[in-house]
Amino acid sequence: MHFSKVVLFSAFVTFFPFVYAWPAMASSASDLTRRLIELEKSRTMLTRPNMRVRHMVRKRNPQADDDENGEEEEEEEEDPTHNEDDDPNDDDGTPVLIGDLLRDGARTETGNAIAGILLKTTSGQSTVPLYTPPGALDSPACQQDTCCVWSYISTAMTTAFTGPTGRCNALARAAIRLGFHDAATWSQTGALAGQDYGGADGSIVLSGTELSRPENNGLQRIGAQMAAWKAEFGVGMADLIQFGAIHAAVTCPLGPRLRFFVGRQDSSTPAADGLLPDVHASADSLIELFANKTIVPHDLAALLGAHTTSTQLLVDASHAGQGQDSTPGVWDVRYYGETLAAQAPDGVTRFHSDEVLSVHPKMSSEWSSFTFSDGQDHWNEDYAQSYTRMSMLGVNVMNGMVECSGVVPEAQRVFEGSEQPGVLE
Repeated sequence: MHFSKVVLFSAFVTFFPFVYAWPAMASSASDLTRRLIELEKSRTMLTRPNMRVRHMVRKRNPQADDDENGEEEEEEEEDPTHNEDDDPNDDDGTPVLIGDLLRDGARTETGNAIAGILLKTTSGQSTVPLYTPPGALDSPACQQDTCCVWSYISTAMTTAFTGPTGRCNALARAAIRLGFHDAATWSQTGALAGQDYGGADGSIVLSGTELSRPENNGLQRIGAQMAAWKAEFGVGMADLIQFGAIHAAVTCPLGPRLRFFVGRQDSSTPAADGLLPDVHASADSLIELFANKTIVPHDLAALLGAHTTSTQLLVDASHAGQGQDSTPGVWDVRYYGETLAAQAPDGVTRFHSDEVLSVHPKMSSEWSSFTFSDGQDHWNEDYAQSYTRMSMLGVNVMNGMVECSGVVPEAQRVFEGSEQPGVLE
């Protein structure tokens, strides 16, 4: 998804707003008919805003004064004067499940955990203690523990992603972008048409062709590093790429500590073209593009914040190396305010796509909220939930995954010098 460092080619998709992503294509004509009917029902239901809870007026209970605790009881009723069309920022609808979480039957503990994050009933950030490996990498104890090898990978990534001043460096930025570009090559309409491939499957590296596409220019170095880590540690590429994106975000000072799940399936099949965004595209087309990935405007506003640590090379070659905010080595919310500013700060190159999305009626309220005093915590949680969804696009084995969140480094909540402008790493 990352728009930085390169002019991405335009993407056009046929848009079914907020529909479910079917795990597999229908196996018969009757099955296809049934699914299409269910699809239309889902589309109708999910595109209607869930406004009831947000727009209520409080009416005091006249018996509240008699309450033995002296506390007022309140009951809620709908505001008859409220028009849903007056609140374009609240039109995201109900969060939807994806992949194998849509199937009937009992879910595993991990499946329930992921479902909770996708439905926004559970935090996407980890608070578990740091994982301690039970032995050396080649020890039997380590080999019997799914999470053990990831602890050693985490140590390697910390070294690779940390710059000399403690900020996240260019390789970390590329790792975040690689995670987006692997996962975002999936769409609901493609899956419904029998093309349920792409997404977070590692194909951006494993296919041998995706990294040569113009939209992936600048990712060759991190792609080679991922291939080297895969060879060294023997883990799946799909998981490795997403762990890299998660690890890089928390390596950046002030970044969130996302939960990490292992068990994606690798694929060497090249992802479909035309599913990544273009920095010159209109806001409406970008919103439609991401809606077809089950990513609604609220989530898109959070995901775009990853540009807080990005730098560009080819969008404006005359300003190559400039960041998209004034502190590209720190995971802060300056990006949101500086994108809204009348003029970009010195040393900052803003993308057209970011500018038009920041003021779009479906995103402007959420965008502005990240500039408030509690904006950092608000954004980190929204990003954690939204990126978890991104990292599961095209994944149909979530019930079989294992949570290894303890291997993710602890977040740096405070960073001295975080407001110093222009320091890359």
